[in-house]
Amino acid sequence: MPQTMWGLVKETRGPGAVLREVPVPVCKSDEVLVKVKSSSICGTDVHIYKWDEWADRTVVTPNVFGHEFSGVVEAVGESVTHVKIGDSISAEGHMPCGLCRACRTGQAHVCARTISFGINAPGCFAEYTVVKAANVIHNHPDMSHEIACLQDPLGNAVQAVMAGDIVGKSVAVIGAGPIGLMAIATARACGAGAVIAVDINPYRLQMAQQMGADYVVNNTEVPMVESIMAYTGGEGAEVVLEMSGHPAAIREGLEAAAPGARVSLLGIPTSEISLDLSRHVIFKGLHISGITGRRMYQTWFQLKGLLEEKRVDLHPLITHRMPLERYEDAFELMMSGKCGKIVFTEVGHG
Repeated sequence: MPQTMWGLVKETRGPGAVLREVPVPVCKSDEVLVKVKSSSICGTDVHIYKWDEWADRTVVTPNVFGHEFSGVVEAVGESVTHVKIGDSISAEGHMPCGLCRACRTGQAHVCARTISFGINAPGCFAEYTVVKAANVIHNHPDMSHEIACLQDPLGNAVQAVMAGDIVGKSVAVIGAGPIGLMAIATARACGAGAVIAVDINPYRLQMAQQMGADYVVNNTEVPMVESIMAYTGGEGAEVVLEMSGHPAAIREGLEAAAPGARVSLLGIPTSEISLDLSRHVIFKGLHISGITGRRMYQTWFQLKGLLEEKRVDLHPLITHRMPLERYEDAFELMMSGKCGKIVFTEVGHG
């Protein structure tokens, strides 16, 4: 086992990152060491790379970042019994305390004491990473590493879609980034009625149609609210999945929701926003869910069922594969919006 490795480090509290040699992490008694085979860039990683207000108040530096990965176990801690060397795994990235009321009542995904892999703990944009054995997700032997590394963001989409009834209902997915695209495919797989995709990026809207959207709205060309209302016969969308985090999109999404609709909010605004709560939420009787991470571990079983039974196909989402050395190109491409998921191969490969 080498003593050092290449890792993508968020070194300073400002824009950018640096690929440099760092020590190979050593797993504790309750952890496993993983050789990373594939990792992928998340919108959260873009927040970290660009360094916005959210990143400044949340992220620990210096640190290897990244949290979506798949790999092979290289070593296990002395107390680990359910994970073996050679296992193909991914991992849940949230490490809750296990002791608070939320953790003890099935709400561990919103534990206030959560430590997050790749955000305030070392992550996976590296040759090796360490994860808690309790967080390990075993991957099906037939699942490729590049698909397996997408399970974390798919879990976000699955939780957003399945936070309430969706069968036969009209669904508006606002923000056709990678998780929004996954939400379109998931909604389709779960029996949704009409699926509407909203974005300002023609490339992403084309991908939305590939993933199963019935109707797409370019919000720079036609008004979102009027378009959704017209397509739904004046009723509004019965389910709204807000994936963009853009203040105007959130406000318009609430306005386009049908009375009594369910709204899942997953997109992260970078600062506070103002809302007309009385008109667009209270008097409409909306049911709003904040979506963070994946329900542990209910969502993982749901997403694995969808993947392994081929209800959801993520292959069309992977538009670019790059070695980690090309991280600058990868982040520039992500920020341009002219891509789906970008998967990092191993250092020196791809």
